[in-house]
Amino acid sequence: MATDATKMLVDIRAGRRSPADLFPLVYDELCRVARQQMRKERADHTLQTTGLVHEAYMRLIRQEKAEWQDRAHFLAIAARAMREILVDHARHKKRKKRGGNREQVPLDSALAWVEESTGVDVEAFDAALTRLTEINPRAVEVIQMRALGGMTLEEVSAALNVSVSTVEREWRYGRAWLRNALAGKGE
Repeated sequence: MATDATKMLVDIRAGRRSPADLFPLVYDELCRVARQQMRKERADHTLQTTGLVHEAYMRLIRQEKAEWQDRAHFLAIAARAMREILVDHARHKKRKKRGGNREQVPLDSALAWVEESTGVDVEAFDAALTRLTEINPRAVEVIQMRALGGMTLEEVSAALNVSVSTVEREWRYGRAWLRNALAGKGE
């Protein structure tokens, strides 16, 4: 069977066969590779082995110029494609978990939310943000992106072109400063 798959790969590269013809010959091996990949994942993973095999195969046959040398090379590329699919799947789940599908809210609505959820007067909050802008404008940018924009530390870091640790420091400072200012403890 290995020889048949290698011969077919040569024919595919030469344009004499379609990549779809290869699937029945390598399906069992792709399933084995997928099971191996899935063993590394958590038990409640929502992607199934069969789905992983089919998605990887579809990615492989969509390639413009397939340069598979032999069966082993094809399986190695398939394993890498499966890993990429699992990583993409994890990123998608993480993004959804972190609110990546949240609707963006205009600043006025966000300030109304501050008043409703914290009991803080929106005007006092806005005045405190304005005072903080004079002291530390980057902390205000971080607060606006994180608290009002729902961005992650990494997203804010990329947007401001600073390190994640800088964003964390500004986030902690800005929140503490606002908490004290709104509690009337001064700046």
